[in-house]
Amino acid sequence: MTTEPTARPSGLPVLAAALEAAWPGARDVSLRAIPDSHSGFTYWVEAEREGRRTEAVLRLPPSGARPVGPADVARQARIMDTLASTPVPVPEILAFSADPVIDGRPFVLMAKVEGDHLNTALERMTPHALMRAAFETIDLIGAVPPPATGIGDEPVTEPAAEVRRWAALRERAPAELVHRAPELEAKLLGGTPAPGRVRLVHGDYHPGNLVFRGGAVAAVLDWEIAHLGVTASDKAGLCLLAIRERFGERYSGAAAAIPLADMVAMADESHFEYVLAATCHKYAAILGYNLGLHRRGRRIDPVYEGLTRTIPGLIDVGMELMA
Repeated sequence: MTTEPTARPSGLPVLAAALEAAWPGARDVSLRAIPDSHSGFTYWVEAEREGRRTEAVLRLPPSGARPVGPADVARQARIMDTLASTPVPVPEILAFSADPVIDGRPFVLMAKVEGDHLNTALERMTPHALMRAAFETIDLIGAVPPPATGIGDEPVTEPAAEVRRWAALRERAPAELVHRAPELEAKLLGGTPAPGRVRLVHGDYHPGNLVFRGGAVAAVLDWEIAHLGVTASDKAGLCLLAIRERFGERYSGAAAAIPLADMVAMADESHFEYVLAATCHKYAAILGYNLGLHRRGRRIDPVYEGLTRTIPGLIDVGMELMA
């Protein structure tokens, strides 16, 4: 999920010097921007530490952003640092701070994870094997007891609250693309399933946020909208890879898509039609919101102009699932 930019950030040498001061034992720190990142400001880091070269990833929130939601990088660090003692594969947290210590911003510094991102992973794994590994990792995430998640003291997000959250975002999408959304929202709010067990939900679980190694998931990245929930929404998020094929527009992760029936079987969850419909609504809202940001010149990213069939199409699929 994207956020609206505010103040202009400092240059790389200034950021590198600030990180060196905030990272105990680090010397000769250098940064390179990661151009494809949609999550705040993200940089490759190289440094000398304890006599050896260290590679890492630095994440900062947008300059001037309040430390809430996706901009709360210290919360993301706390989740990953806590999950490191569980079977969930996450990057090692090298340093983080909730204080404004780097260019007036908090930060999280993660060790670089050795492994393959999606396209390279598909040279070693079939799409079915890759999806199976991804679903198995969701089960690991969901099995972590809430007190061991790093956010165990936060309130549980109920399905109706999720619908309302994304409905508020949808209101800032181009109206002509989401005109059926209020009808879908009414169906979702009127048909919420009985609450399931409380589980950790990543919130943006797709192959682009996974690193693979040895036929398994080596790390789950980008915990910026993680929360405690009661539905299998991460599994539904994976299933969108299959659903989006029908719209004929380019999207990240398409190479890993397998038939929807196979993905639903791997998910093996009850009340899954509702969860799929709610997830279609969520991503229609997010994509529509990002398109609105682009068109208003708030965050230029022309990729969203190529999703004008996907956004209303997801709402239509949600309506079909709730029929």
